[in-house]
Amino acid sequence: MAADGGNASLQLPCVFSPKSRQYLALCAQDGRLRIWNTDSKTLHQEFVPSAHLSATCTCIAWGPCRTVKEGPQRKKRKSEAVQVEEKPDLLAMGTAAGSVLIYSTVKGALHCTLDGGHSGGVNCVQWHPEDSLLYSGSDDTNIVEWDLQTGKTRSKWKADRAAVTSLCVSPDGKLLLSAGQTIKMWDLETKEVYRKFTGHSTAVTTLCFATTRPPDSNGLYFLSGAAHDRLLSVWQVREDGKDKNSVVSFTLTDEPQHIDLVASNSKEEAVRLAVVCKDGQLHLFEHFLNGPCKKPLSSSCTVQMSDTKESPMPIPLLAAALGADTRTVLLAYGNHLQPVMEKVEINTAERHVCLTRDVQTSLSLSMETTVSKVKTPIVKANCRVLVPGLPGHQALVKGTSQGSEKRKKDTDTKEMSIAERLGEIDLSTVSIEKGAPKGMASLQTDNFAVLLVQGLESNDASILNKVLQTRKEMVIKKTVARLPLPAVLPLVEELTKRLQGHPFTAVLIVRWLKAVLMHHTSYLASLPDLVTKLGVLYHMIESRVKMFHKLTKLHGKLYLLTTQVATSDSSNTVSDVDHTAKLVYEEESSDEDEASGDEGLPENDSDHWEEEEAMEETVEDNKEEDEDDEDEDPDSRTEPKANGEEDMEHENESEEE
Repeated sequence: MAADGGNASLQLPCVFSPKSRQYLALCAQDGRLRIWNTDSKTLHQEFVPSAHLSATCTCIAWGPCRTVKEGPQRKKRKSEAVQVEEKPDLLAMGTAAGSVLIYSTVKGALHCTLDGGHSGGVNCVQWHPEDSLLYSGSDDTNIVEWDLQTGKTRSKWKADRAAVTSLCVSPDGKLLLSAGQTIKMWDLETKEVYRKFTGHSTAVTTLCFATTRPPDSNGLYFLSGAAHDRLLSVWQVREDGKDKNSVVSFTLTDEPQHIDLVASNSKEEAVRLAVVCKDGQLHLFEHFLNGPCKKPLSSSCTVQMSDTKESPMPIPLLAAALGADTRTVLLAYGNHLQPVMEKVEINTAERHVCLTRDVQTSLSLSMETTVSKVKTPIVKANCRVLVPGLPGHQALVKGTSQGSEKRKKDTDTKEMSIAERLGEIDLSTVSIEKGAPKGMASLQTDNFAVLLVQGLESNDASILNKVLQTRKEMVIKKTVARLPLPAVLPLVEELTKRLQGHPFTAVLIVRWLKAVLMHHTSYLASLPDLVTKLGVLYHMIESRVKMFHKLTKLHGKLYLLTTQVATSDSSNTVSDVDHTAKLVYEEESSDEDEASGDEGLPENDSDHWEEEEAMEETVEDNKEEDEDDEDEDPDSRTEPKANGEEDMEHENESEEE
């Protein structure tokens, strides 16, 4: 078997082709499939899936080598027509969208796409060693058997309660190992469970058969590795069925990331194992599988790589393949975008081997040997180079006369570097056309979307302050709408950082955050790690909303106190009351007074009626005199008073009588 194809989705898949190890297939962070030639150490092919950003590649598995029949699309030379050999051709790629892509290295194009089998992301793919069948495990807990001749599902069954994270087909093609929460062995003819094993406490990322013996001979072994587990467990398939626990364990320095092994065909033959861990180290094992072993076995040799600087830094190993010789190992190290491949002879007698390599020189050598389609022009003195205008300009950019004179003095075949060409372009000497205003800037930087992207990439505080301090709603909405998708998440992180500052800045930042959520909610919802990215923002907003209720209560109490203090101060500073009457009521007729006076007299005074009549006559005479006085003085106020006094005197007299 080649390297395991069922890696976890967090790991970038990296697999050597079977048998000859001629090719190395890997998917980098940009979602592209790259196939490198290990002999020439150059890039052989590159394939960009149509949905390489939304449906990223999660796992890779090489198909069995076969003799490919050439179609009419590609003609062979006579020298190639004679060679008839099996070559690695088909490559299966599982995607996060639930589809499986089949890529042909001979055609250099997509062979077919297998859709409709899974409703969740594909975690692992495995080929049948003989038939044109493919098995895939997914997050939807199902295993699908694909028929590549028809491109449709042949069968589908539920494998576990949890997601299926790893698969492996036995060398004879009769058994299938699957791992979710537990490890199960399936009979491929009946699709029934043959055996169950305990498994690991975390998701199993690696399954591989270690021997090629039949299952009923007590000699069939397989090994498994899990995420966050520093042990490789070996399991034995026994006749009596008492095989739920592992029999052998191999100790590692970190969780296994890539495994290659040479299977054992008999008891006298040892199993050779090469394990690349997540920390970038390679562990080599050699062990005879003859039953249980209580103690965990350590590696016979550990290989580590570092650079040649003064303070050496480790170089991570990506994959390893064992050769026919016990000392030869094919290594791939560096990064996934530009890996370095090398065949190394390792002295297995030493327990720890450290290899020092200069990655920069090896990369430059490999880049020189690659076939490049970009031709660098040779600038001659008698040729005139036309420089196109910069983006945003309406006028052409002219080179300075001094630079052209210097170029003429140089030799004809001397090629100018990019730095020299950029130095010759003087942005200050821009020819201003008639319609252009004077003093126009040479570069147009009024596009806020471009400025925002530049500020986020360079982390320039001055640019970000200039853009984020705008208050116009339309400018904010248009800027966020024109923003490219890769810049949305850095913008949200920058807004979260600024939102934690002064409340005055938070008022401006909330407008940007509202615009981002209105325009890019669908993109943010498609991110797998959205909870971790927006967790800080969510908790901060939640804490501020909780405080807002308390602050409103405090604001209400303070408002009541201030209003009460203001009213008490205003009552203390009231001026003296004006005692002058604002309204005076005057009685017009005297008949009403007489009637009221008669009504108020007591009825039992009829004995002295003569005296009363005489007093009434005198009162009438006084009233007539008072009316004459009122004609002369209209503001007189003595009438009600005189009437009141007369009444009082009259009452006193009646009481004395």
